[in-house]
Amino acid sequence: MSAVTETPQVSEEDRLRADLYNYLGLILSAPADDILLSQTAGLSGDRSDLGNAIATLARVAKVSKPKTLEREFNALFIGLGRGELLPYASYYLTGFLNEKPLASLRGDMAARRITRAENVYEPEDNIASLMEMMGGMIVGRFGPAATLADQKTFFNKHIGPWAGHFFTDLEAASSAVFYASVGSVGKAFMEIEREAFRMASG
Repeated sequence: MSAVTETPQVSEEDRLRADLYNYLGLILSAPADDILLSQTAGLSGDRSDLGNAIATLARVAKVSKPKTLEREFNALFIGLGRGELLPYASYYLTGFLNEKPLASLRGDMAARRITRAENVYEPEDNIASLMEMMGGMIVGRFGPAATLADQKTFFNKHIGPWAGHFFTDLEAASSAVFYASVGSVGKAFMEIEREAFRMASG
């Protein structure tokens, strides 16, 4: 996503949320390289469901190699013709690619002045892009930091209805080893976000 200068005045909690959204966007956009794998191996978590999932992901990362992850990523998301999973909102919500959810997202992106990066050709409703958009909105990478109400609207419209299902599928995918742990982290995080937005006013 194209970005403008980040604005300050974002709480530490929101920065941590944005960091996790951005991490999920990065790890789901391309196979992890040595640097990202090393950073993942250094993560630690508390005793919550999310913390346990992060700790497990770190342990798996410590014994994973970039070449293996590249094969795993390709089997999951690229494959011969298509991968085991199709990580797009349109597919999860309608059964087809490039449907109304994508058109709706593009309208909301335009309203928020979020544009697709020039070197990205995938439909914008893929899970990696949506994670990146949410992270950017929280810290103000696309303009002023989004209010909680705006975050809730975007999440409930474009992420909440399907991302949890995707991460559950990723967790259970036959081709997934490292990415099964990514799925566990994503699933736990989406549950926390959904509940937090449910309790938030506005």
